Amino acid sequence: MHPRTDTLIDLALEEDAGLGDLTSRAIFPPTHHSRAVIEAGQDLVACGLEVAARVFTRVDPTLKVELAAADGDFVSKGDIVLRVAGPTASLLTAERTALNFIQRLSGISTLSRRFADAAAPSGVRIVDTRKTTPGFRALEKHAVRCGGCSNHRFSLGEHVLIKDNHIVAAGSVGNAVARCRAAAPHTARIEVEAKTLAEVREALKAEADVILLDNMSPAMVRNALAVIAGRALVEISGGVRLETLREFTLPGVDVISVGALTHSAPAADLSLTLLPQPTRKPKAAKKPPRRRPKRR
Repeated sequence: MHPRTDTLIDLALEEDAGLGDLTSRAIFPPTHHSRAVIEAGQDLVACGLEVAARVFTRVDPTLKVELAAADGDFVSKGDIVLRVAGPTASLLTAERTALNFIQRLSGISTLSRRFADAAAPSGVRIVDTRKTTPGFRALEKHAVRCGGCSNHRFSLGEHVLIKDNHIVAAGSVGNAVARCRAAAPHTARIEVEAKTLAEVREALKAEADVILLDNMSPAMVRNALAVIAGRALVEISGGVRLETLREFTLPGVDVISVGALTHSAPAADLSLTLLPQPTRKPKAAKKPPRRRPKRR
């Protein structure tokens, strides 16, 4: 688990239960215990289960949590992914925050699996972007991996990506590439974003290692691939949807980056259900001991 995860959990719990859980504490005394399960309301790829377990124990260390699945597992509708037992008020206090983490992350991993499966025959790698929920990047990129896709850079410091605003401010693609090559470590690849064939040619002239074809139609991508002719790695980004993915998985394309994996994934359908309290059979009344007749 990422070191920042506990901080995110604490922020979420402070937001939801910073003043306590008035309803649950009013109804249930500390001695009242329950059992509950979290189950899938749809077919999905599970993610965030350990985070959810941490939410429960963060609220109350006496809650006992059992994971019935692991991150990355395919789960069918109706399957149980987590069991929890302990003080009822604590369990209900943690419920929404735990579900928020699982639903968000499982939504990302489920959508990522759909993209990964669609791209698999072509061998093109599908990657995410930095379009993540602020503070949640490590968790959301973990969810992308659980779905079978890959991660692009985690932060601005990982590799050079020269975008349109860099080029405008630097004066040209050549200037931007030259300055980056002089300043970046020798191990760093230089990637240049190109929106037109003219910019593709400029990037090739500057000897960019990777060319990102930004918001190009499939026809423009084909023309750009003919110009590049294997002289640089090719990434496609912008406007690629699951419905149009196969139009872009062309020979010569190495990577397709999809911001929708994290910024537009719908929450997965999961819910927590309390199990019925076990019924106790009333104790049978004790029969008075039989008295033996006295011998005469």
